[in-house]
Amino acid sequence: MTYVLDSWALMAWLKGETPASHRVRDLLEAAAAGRVHLVMSMINVGEVYYLLIKSGQGPAAEEFVQALGSSMPIQPLLPDRDCILQSARLKGNYPISYADAFAAATAILHNAQLVTGDPEFRSVPGLKLEWLGP
Repeated sequence: MTYVLDSWALMAWLKGETPASHRVRDLLEAAAAGRVHLVMSMINVGEVYYLLIKSGQGPAAEEFVQALGSSMPIQPLLPDRDCILQSARLKGNYPISYADAFAAATAILHNAQLVTGDPEFRSVPGLKLEWLGP
């Protein structure tokens, strides 16, 4: 099964916010063991990166992007034309941020579950969500 991680889910894991961080940890372990496939749009990778920098955690931001390319079992995806246009359609039709539209489009295009707790995603009909929020 394929899961798309939203920046909300990854930030919850990085901050150790339970119970969301436990589920993300379980998914990371399952991906490392080859039981699931984890992907994340590079747009959302950039979102996590800037959120860490903005919160004064520059070294953690650098560690995150280095680990993403080597030790983290998450496949970062550069958005292609289809993903960009799907994201624009989602942003044009639903009250979600542009970065969130990339997470949603990635999930739709990969027939995957979007792992999140961000309530904006609830406005997108037909989006498969694994809800981690309250």
